[in-house]
Amino acid sequence: MSICYFDNNATTRVAPEALAAMLPWFSESFGNPSSLHTLGESAADAVAAARASIARLIGAHSPEQIVFTSGGTESDNAAIRAALARFPNRRRIVVSAVEHEAVLAPMAALEASGYEIIRVAPTRDGHLDGAGFAARIDERCALAALMWANNETGAVHDVAAVALHCEQQGVPLHVDAVQVVGKHALGVSTLPIDTLAISAHKLHGPKGIGALYVRDSASFEPFLRGGGQERERRAGTENVPGIVGFARAAELAARWIADGGPRSLARLRDSLESRIVERVPHMRVHAGAVERTCNTSNFGFDGVSGEALVMLLSEYGICASAGSACASSRHAPSHVLLAMGLDERAASSSLRLSLSRETTEADVARAAEAVESAVSSLRALGPA
Repeated sequence: MSICYFDNNATTRVAPEALAAMLPWFSESFGNPSSLHTLGESAADAVAAARASIARLIGAHSPEQIVFTSGGTESDNAAIRAALARFPNRRRIVVSAVEHEAVLAPMAALEASGYEIIRVAPTRDGHLDGAGFAARIDERCALAALMWANNETGAVHDVAAVALHCEQQGVPLHVDAVQVVGKHALGVSTLPIDTLAISAHKLHGPKGIGALYVRDSASFEPFLRGGGQERERRAGTENVPGIVGFARAAELAARWIADGGPRSLARLRDSLESRIVERVPHMRVHAGAVERTCNTSNFGFDGVSGEALVMLLSEYGICASAGSACASSRHAPSHVLLAMGLDERAASSSLRLSLSRETTEADVARAAEAVESAVSSLRALGPA
């Protein structure tokens, strides 16, 4: 049975072009970018070119604002640590209640150590009021953290309004943009965002490589110390193959966005939702009425366990998710849906289908048919 992949918010297939770009850097071009000989200089040039590609993708002012990391989690943690080091006497942090665990877990640890963590929840439809979020931020805050788009529902948040307010209050703003970079055009240089996290494997690049946009390096305290790599902002020998693959994926994503890819993918997502709404009774589309990323649908099915549904769909050859892949091993209701006001039963009946630019109309038709069959089979067994 062929696999039909609808878990692209968890990870994407590495683009063949990105893989091909990486391979020479594992073999004949294996030098360390810090070395002064020919192989080292070649690697350094490749890293510099990649830095420029990532900067162009997000609309950064300068390639030097890009710091390569191991991925989104490290980028989030590095940004949080840097902000707290910048304002050691401030003990308040404002975050959304629907952040990724890469932000929420550090917040829980900080709270245990005495910080005041203000978590702002969205409405039941997934809308997070930017003005309401901004109103909680004042000069006592060491940091505000707001994801650009939610990884479970796709809901897009009003980063622009929050960024402007943070600038007025003199509070650093960190944005987790892992789920929006490569899917929508960004222009970070037009907004007073202090730091922004990116992950390559969410946009058809390799795993284990990401980046942190740093608006002002002068105020940035490094998370990892050691050598002088990344202009002393992130120690450790650079992952040259990963960086090169990341850059090639970024170039492909930029071209896809320029060619209208997000609009086409949103139409495909809407087609998927329409088919499932027509076929399956007693269900809802979470955050379906708010602005979302072009590829994400999150459904709730009454009387069905989301985990059981994911496992049955897998038997049908459909790869899907009940929520964040990073939280799937804990068998707990989605913290995102709980924050939106759903009860535990409803939050445990969710299914996330996330598309990519490789998804086809045939894939959508097959997925809708499989969801109808799987939900019907599970409901026939009795309440979840």
